[in-house]
Amino acid sequence: MNLLVGVYGDVHRVKILFNKKDSALIQFATPQQAAVAHQNLDHITMFGKQIKVSFSKHQFVQMPKDGTSDMGLTKDFTNSPLHRFKKPGSKNYNNIFPPGTVLHLSNIPNEISEEEIRNIFSQYGKIKRFKFFEKDHKMALIEMETIEEAIAALINTHNYRLADSMHLRVSFSKSK
Repeated sequence: MNLLVGVYGDVHRVKILFNKKDSALIQFATPQQAAVAHQNLDHITMFGKQIKVSFSKHQFVQMPKDGTSDMGLTKDFTNSPLHRFKKPGSKNYNNIFPPGTVLHLSNIPNEISEEEIRNIFSQYGKIKRFKFFEKDHKMALIEMETIEEAIAALINTHNYRLADSMHLRVSFSKSK
């Protein structure tokens, strides 16, 4: 869940509800990021279920008190290296799009081939098209058959290790 909602804002904490395991509270770095996630993710279908996103009355997700266990239902991602919006004015703010079938891939090492990328993404659904950017082999677009497949691919491939110190970055794209 963190990887999907993290497309729209930096997730600080996630708490899966004890009595309702299909529900979670998610705390973003800012209320604006929470609003962008709500706008883009409310009513999408993920893993065969439609998800509903609404604002909580709680301002913060509390971590369990010291010495108590919540069976791992609460996680702190405040210092996650996966945050996309750490830098003020990050270009990532200009590239936020709703879930779609086309994914934007970046940080691709030069030695990685189209076939290798197709092999990774084909685990999550049918690939309709793939194209490296003409001027920059480090970026590509890949189109999956369905939005659900694109969501699964994003969740499973963002930060995928392609080379020693290079991890794939994946986001939804406006491009076809």
